[in-house]
Amino acid sequence: MKTLVGTLWISAWLLGSGVSALAADLKNAAITGSYVETRSAEVFAGPCMANSEVNLVGDQAILAWHIAEGSWQGVPLGGMGVAAAVKASGTIGAPDSNPYPAKAVLLVDERATPEQRQALESFARARAGRLLDEVVSVIAAPISYEEREHGAVLFTAGEIVRVETRNMQAGDHLCGNEGLCYLPLTKLSHSMPVYTLMERFTGKGLGVTWSISGKTSSFVGSF
Repeated sequence: MKTLVGTLWISAWLLGSGVSALAADLKNAAITGSYVETRSAEVFAGPCMANSEVNLVGDQAILAWHIAEGSWQGVPLGGMGVAAAVKASGTIGAPDSNPYPAKAVLLVDERATPEQRQALESFARARAGRLLDEVVSVIAAPISYEEREHGAVLFTAGEIVRVETRNMQAGDHLCGNEGLCYLPLTKLSHSMPVYTLMERFTGKGLGVTWSISGKTSSFVGSF
């Protein structure tokens, strides 16, 4: 098995994820905002930890976008939020694991008009690629995205999704040989790994719910 840390694994997976196939849509979309992502596998870890998780965990993820300003397909979405909870068939991003097919529950801002809800769904599908090929349900929910200092984010979508992160600290390093194992699951202009205080999905449709904390398994960024 290839070592995760150092080789980063990432280029080949991104090429097949569907993100590159949508490059034209992304280029033409004048839209900016903030992003948080959590997974059930460490994204910043030593080789032993990272490799030990492949095909055992890492098949669950939450991706959440807060749109600060801009439009998608001509529909203004400033101030809106959208998130996806994903259950894949394998460890997402690992070269020795096939995450497809994947299922997803999509949560769109309850304040959005019907036209905006369609645009939010289209935006999320474009940004997440094949991970959102099979959306089992679309739920309108009260969405809150609160950015704090140094990588700290609190995101909620009603009672269905909760994500809370903080910046990395010295005590988060277990072996001193940690490095970046994966890249974010979407195209971003800036990103950094952060610590997961809480990742929770309590919804229906994925055949599983989860509550995870105490892992270096999140990213925050901007687009």
